[in-house]
Amino acid sequence: MKIYHTPEDFTPLTNAVVTSGTFDGVHVGHQKILTRIKEVAQKINGETVVITFWPHPRLVLYPNDTDLKLLNTFEEKAERLREEGIEHLIRIPFTKEFSELSSEEFITRTLVKNIGTKKLVIGYDHRFGHNREGSFEELKKNGPHYGFDVEEIPQQDVDHVAVSSTKIRKALDSGDLETATHFLGRPYTLSGRVIKGDRLGRLLGFPTANIDIDTQYKLIPADGIYAVQVIYGHDTFGGMLYIGNRPTVGGSHKSIEVNIFDFSSEIYGETLTIRFLHMIRTDVRFNDLDDLKKQLHQDKENALRLLRNYL
Repeated sequence: MKIYHTPEDFTPLTNAVVTSGTFDGVHVGHQKILTRIKEVAQKINGETVVITFWPHPRLVLYPNDTDLKLLNTFEEKAERLREEGIEHLIRIPFTKEFSELSSEEFITRTLVKNIGTKKLVIGYDHRFGHNREGSFEELKKNGPHYGFDVEEIPQQDVDHVAVSSTKIRKALDSGDLETATHFLGRPYTLSGRVIKGDRLGRLLGFPTANIDIDTQYKLIPADGIYAVQVIYGHDTFGGMLYIGNRPTVGGSHKSIEVNIFDFSSEIYGETLTIRFLHMIRTDVRFNDLDDLKKQLHQDKENALRLLRNYL
């Protein structure tokens, strides 16, 4: 997959099959759209093009709203799209100036001039342009004038529930990994660099790698203990991961740390990717370190049981 950091970097194609959106999470609803553009491209001997916006539009339009947390960094999103078999990814830098473009300008400048769109596939209720004025109806009406066809993919349901990035975020915020995984079509992941901690885990017999997440906008799941897979280089290990403020020892800031099973290497400064599989329990305050240590042994037993089919 080729990545272009502005539409102007892209050379127009003869048969470009295009979709656009934020695609946060690249969830099963998004995957339906991606499957469709691949089908169309194969029929007309075309190439697939995804247009996405970065930063996320809400981060630019509402800079004081710190509530939005994203399921993907741009790099994670690009990797998911590559895995889905997309050929071209155009990253449009989202600015206030760009948000003021009319839908007419977006169509003529980006879809027609920069890309050479032959077929545009959009998701249910997708809108674009200033004040979201561009609608499917407008595209359908004006598409032939610009030389491309338009198709709308209906809203995707899983178990009679409409899939959305917002619902996935809410599931992760409450520790409901089953729903999040079901809607994403894969386990939720996060990546970060290993930094030095206070070695409390080592003292308790459960040494941990403390993980620093490098973006303030990446969603961190609910506080608690999780059964996870840990990806380090080309290797995958089982582990249990803790998210929380460490109330038993009077912690004052959120910590993300993972005890990697059957692993003893020093990996400070290295990058780990965590794949969330099951939530074991919520975070609680224990009376003392002995009680905490006993619980950690139980947590590890539970994690190993839950990971049995993955290791």
